[in-house]
Amino acid sequence: MEKAGIRKEEIACLGISNQRETSAAWSRSTGEPLAPAIVWQCSRASRICERIKTNVMIDPDREQKKNGGVAEIIRQKTGMHLSPYFPAAKFAWLQENVEEVKQAKRDNDLCLGTIDTWLLFKLTKGEVYATDYSNASRTQLFNIHNLKWDKEICTWFGINADMLPEVCDSSREYGVTDFNGYFQTPIPICGVIGDSQGALFGQGCIEKGMVKATYGTGSSVMMNAGTEPIMSDLGLVTSLAWGLNGKVTYVLEGNINYTGAVITWLKDDMGLITSPGETQEMSEQANKNDTTYLVPAFSGLGAPYWKSDAKAIIYGMSRTTGKKEIVKAALESIAYQIADIVEMMKAEDGMTVKELCVDGGPTRNQYLMKFQSDILGTKVSLPRCEESSAFGAGLMAGLSCGLYKMESIFEVKNRNQFIPSMNPQERNQKYSGWKDAVEKVLV
Repeated sequence: MEKAGIRKEEIACLGISNQRETSAAWSRSTGEPLAPAIVWQCSRASRICERIKTNVMIDPDREQKKNGGVAEIIRQKTGMHLSPYFPAAKFAWLQENVEEVKQAKRDNDLCLGTIDTWLLFKLTKGEVYATDYSNASRTQLFNIHNLKWDKEICTWFGINADMLPEVCDSSREYGVTDFNGYFQTPIPICGVIGDSQGALFGQGCIEKGMVKATYGTGSSVMMNAGTEPIMSDLGLVTSLAWGLNGKVTYVLEGNINYTGAVITWLKDDMGLITSPGETQEMSEQANKNDTTYLVPAFSGLGAPYWKSDAKAIIYGMSRTTGKKEIVKAALESIAYQIADIVEMMKAEDGMTVKELCVDGGPTRNQYLMKFQSDILGTKVSLPRCEESSAFGAGLMAGLSCGLYKMESIFEVKNRNQFIPSMNPQERNQKYSGWKDAVEKVLV
């Protein structure tokens, strides 16, 4: 606030954008955490998912019994493939492995939630225990059709549905906070939305068929699916974009475990770079004919492959492959993984993606953005506000407290754009090479 020259009394309201699948457990009575939060990338709960898939007994007459069993029931109800990526399994792991969590559950003193719920609880001094539709829909415990916590699925994960937070519209007043005395007069918290959905809204993707990609540690590629869910058969997940004025919007999404994090790997683990900014120049200087591919399955592969035990590989090196070529392959792996999801969306929905809206720190890399445009054969557009997730949360809050009107907030779109110039033959050849590399880790 000081850096922006904004006075405390000018703040009208607060919006929250959060990392969605990171899962926490805390005491309702004291507000103290009962264990370290489990970050979204963690797959420690894999065995719980396998146990549920194998051991849960369902009625043999249920249609899903013949078509995937309990995992298919979970997918049909929640839009999510059974995976340790989502909070359901993480919550179950906490309940099974942390004594403090076990005791809190026995004492009816347990709060379970994603980071938005934790922040709301702490900022309101324990008065608000809630989440929004976007975050609830990513837990793998929320029925995206009837918009309620699914008691059957909760039971399978050993979770009491009645102990989960209230689910609310993304744009509404949740409560008030003084930020532990920072504000003399408490300000209202008027918006809550998951980071990827916040970016979708902040990018102005409010019409069906509009697509955005958020580049972070991992990445989310998301398509606005409109007012009815699209249940994917091709490895994508369906969730809720947001709730506005009592109505929900759905999204089709693919989540990638390792995109921007591959740059950290180049720097901290491989020592090939000293700062992320070096990757652009090194990639531009690399041998353009080098056919090296990096498949960064350091924590398995997410959508559309969903293989949590996949291992990373560097594939296709030659004697002349050097440091610059490895860096180039790492950078291009980000674009290839995004392209995998966009291609699946086009096949799923039968729509043409005319523009990919992008955001996140890696979008500053011009080599990456140009390669992304080339490998997709699609225009790539950067946002007017780099922090699209926070911008989306701010818009949600502003709508709720009357600062903005829906019809006016997206009137102006000033975007830098990258236009594809790679010929189709080269594009197909490069993408085919990527697919070959991925096949090696799927075996």
